[in-house]
Amino acid sequence: MAGGKPCRVCNYTRQKSVGLAVPSIDELKIKGGESLGFSPSSSVKVVLEEDGTIVEDQAYFLCLPLNTKFMLLAEKETWSPVKKVDGGTAWMARDSVLMDTDEVDAAVYPWVNLAQRLKEDMASVILMAEADLQMLIDVPHAELASALGYDKKRTEDLQETLQRYLDRKEEERQSKELLQLYFKAMNQGQGPEHQTESGVGNLDVPDGMEVDSASGFLTRTIMVLKGKTSPETRLSTEDLQLVVSRGVEPMEQILGWDRGRTSSLLQACEAELKKRLEQIRAVQFLRSNSQIDSNPTQDRTSTEQDTVAQGDQ
Repeated sequence: MAGGKPCRVCNYTRQKSVGLAVPSIDELKIKGGESLGFSPSSSVKVVLEEDGTIVEDQAYFLCLPLNTKFMLLAEKETWSPVKKVDGGTAWMARDSVLMDTDEVDAAVYPWVNLAQRLKEDMASVILMAEADLQMLIDVPHAELASALGYDKKRTEDLQETLQRYLDRKEEERQSKELLQLYFKAMNQGQGPEHQTESGVGNLDVPDGMEVDSASGFLTRTIMVLKGKTSPETRLSTEDLQLVVSRGVEPMEQILGWDRGRTSSLLQACEAELKKRLEQIRAVQFLRSNSQIDSNPTQDRTSTEQDTVAQGDQ
């Protein structure tokens, strides 16, 4: 065959597929390896993408139909079958069909959709469920790097950042559970009149918009501050900034509390405000990452590391 045998070739994850016209199995390994990004020195094995049959014999290669799809495997890579997809649409065919892998990568590998969302907008990670984040963390570096178009170092940094974000959320969840147990134990040790007072403090505060002329705070804000369970988590960022900027002594007069109780509240508000500002910086960092590709002269790795370091301070 003068022009070579037309065929298709993909890598072991089936995420990348190219068309070739080659006269021999050896030429398929060379050209296919180059197209798929294999190292020139790596040992490449050819198998049928459909069932994993090893193709080594030139005569057998020539006997195969035109446009046969092959899979190239580097060292330690193995062939695996495509999962059958039947999303309740069997009425569209007599039986459940085995969809083309180029069209159903997202169904076979759910993380592919997540990676695509990250590639389009890195800030979308804030809206992802914890299970989705864990899925991205568990993806092998090389596969995620290929899907995102990143180098290995940048992909590893991204996965480490996602892991730290998950760890922080777990720490916050455990802290809230401990606080709930603490207040429950406190209420059990008090009389009915104290329990009633605590119960009122835990209720959602009506959205009153009246402004207290003496303090300058909304009446709702003052009611929330006097609540019994983590009031700082129920305030807006603007309210937190206002409370922290007032200081201890003015807030003592506004709340009618002693110095120790007021100081504890302001410390909690300051910590909550710092956490939110860190989250805002994290979003800005992720958004800037999604825009770095438009400036090829920028050092991506150093930019990420500097931004992460600032967020950790």
